[in-house]
Amino acid sequence: MTILIIGLFIFLGIHSIRIVSESGYRTMVQRLGEGRFKGAYSLLSLIGLVLVVYGYGWARAGQGVLYDPFAGAGHLALVLVPISFILVAAAYVPAGHIKKFVRHPMVLGVAVWAFAHLLANGGTADVVLFGSFFVWAVVDYLNSLGRHIPVLAERPRAKGDVLAVVAGIAVSAAFVAGLHRWLVGVSPLV
Repeated sequence: MTILIIGLFIFLGIHSIRIVSESGYRTMVQRLGEGRFKGAYSLLSLIGLVLVVYGYGWARAGQGVLYDPFAGAGHLALVLVPISFILVAAAYVPAGHIKKFVRHPMVLGVAVWAFAHLLANGGTADVVLFGSFFVWAVVDYLNSLGRHIPVLAERPRAKGDVLAVVAGIAVSAAFVAGLHRWLVGVSPLV
């Protein structure tokens, strides 16, 4: 569990710089230069992610149970996760109405993804992992709504929404078809 917690601290910590201090974020970018800042940010993110994945695998093997998911929680997660993938995709495809309405679809997508996994999993490691991502995403989303930065530089088009929905459903289908079992060792259909 220690490796998981250290990984979460590094990964979510580096992704929380703007939550803690927008001016501190800008100062760091100016001081290091954009390229060096992105390089350090990416390296720390990768280190944190590797520790999260490795730590979660170890912690899951010996985890206790904090709660039993309610009947139907897995089915609800199977509805919520595709929505989360659509939201994440909406952040990266050309701007659509989803992005305009939601404003920060990637962060909201992470929150929905984490919440869905909290519903379907009650193990200690599960709650630490998904609970951390859920809390971080909610705090980051609310913080980002408070920033007065225009989200869209371009006019939203339906093409962006179609691409987000197609990409989200395609990724969801891949996970259900076996990618989740291959990556995590458990089928989302169980």
